[in-house]
Amino acid sequence: MTQSKSLRRPLKSSLRWWVVLGLVLSWASHAESLWIRAGKVIDVERGRVLSDQMIRVDGERIVSVGDYKADANAGGQWLDWSRYTVLPGLMDMHTHLADFESSAEIAAPLYTSAADAALQGVDNARRTLRAGFTTVRDVGCYRAFTDVALRNAINRGIIEGPRMFVVGAYITVSGGGGEVTGFAPDVVVPAEMRRGVANSELEIRQRVRELISGGATFIKVIATGAVLAAGTTPGAAEYSESEIRAAVDEAAQYGIFVAAHAHGAEGIKRAVRAGVRSIEHASYLDDEGIALMKKQGTWLVADIYNGDYIAETGRRDHWSEEILRKNDETTQTQRDGFAKAVKAGVRIAYGTDSGVYPHGDNARQFAYMVRYGLTPMDAIRAATLNSAQLLAQEKNLGAIATGKFADLIAVEGDPLADIDKLRQVRGVVKAGRPIRLD
Repeated sequence: MTQSKSLRRPLKSSLRWWVVLGLVLSWASHAESLWIRAGKVIDVERGRVLSDQMIRVDGERIVSVGDYKADANAGGQWLDWSRYTVLPGLMDMHTHLADFESSAEIAAPLYTSAADAALQGVDNARRTLRAGFTTVRDVGCYRAFTDVALRNAINRGIIEGPRMFVVGAYITVSGGGGEVTGFAPDVVVPAEMRRGVANSELEIRQRVRELISGGATFIKVIATGAVLAAGTTPGAAEYSESEIRAAVDEAAQYGIFVAAHAHGAEGIKRAVRAGVRSIEHASYLDDEGIALMKKQGTWLVADIYNGDYIAETGRRDHWSEEILRKNDETTQTQRDGFAKAVKAGVRIAYGTDSGVYPHGDNARQFAYMVRYGLTPMDAIRAATLNSAQLLAQEKNLGAIATGKFADLIAVEGDPLADIDKLRQVRGVVKAGRPIRLD
């Protein structure tokens, strides 16, 4: 009997010990270092390539980068990328993940529910991340806040996808470039597809507050008509300078920025003078607009690959003649303006408008950016360091450096010699977690 009592007391103590040990082991496993041996590292901050490097990651962040030493691995996970060139995770500043891709069917947005769009977004997000794009700025979806739900699911670890910055909905005039258009006047478009419609400064301020309350991390204003919105004119300004400034001022109270969809020259200049952070598309960007963007430090995010995709796929799949005509009118003009902006020293960030074309092929645009004036290093910077600066996240993102999130990709060969190598990603790490290891 005495022996039985003496055994029971240690048993309770042992159980407590095992619980504590389990917690310690769980923490140790989570905090375990990840050691990555990189054949080459592209240092976007200094514009150089380093050979045979060792990158150490603790948790989500990089803790050291230096020359490889065979005895450096003191324990933890080991990733051998000695055959590859390693870059910071790529960043796309103009995506549409939380929606279906463009098609010839003008009524397509009405054929699906918000749940359908969100579930499609799961696949879009996965393809984007596995293509090496670890961070995106998602610039709008037809059904309000679908992008917020997708972002939240990724952040909770429920699904696989890039780090997302989202707008919630487009701020647009009635019947403008951010509306679902092309229907008969008596067709009623669902309210959730019109959450951002605003026709005065007062309404614009109200919509900005509503979108931020709903989870938006930046705001997108549709300053001109659109190529892909039926019945709108890309060159026509749809908001006044004071109306755009109302959005900028209201967003600034919450510490966030405004991006402006702007094709037309006048709309671009109104948006720049109003203080937007970036101009999207910029199809009719003129010399005055370039000088103004340079002076203000406004970022240019131009989707200069898209025109070829729309021309080829749109004609094959019988997209509307209106959209094909507008695409033909803007494609080369946009590229010429981009080349002038590069030469003038306008700040360039990488944005593709993925969703117009299939997600996961985001890197296709690099070759176009090089063709129209950027060096391969500067094209890579546009999708890493520059994009981080556009987001005001340069302390956390955009380079392989101590203290930043461990967002890393591996490619075969030398992307500085052949920029299309970035379309052949072999490995992806996001925030210290290996995602893709071919």
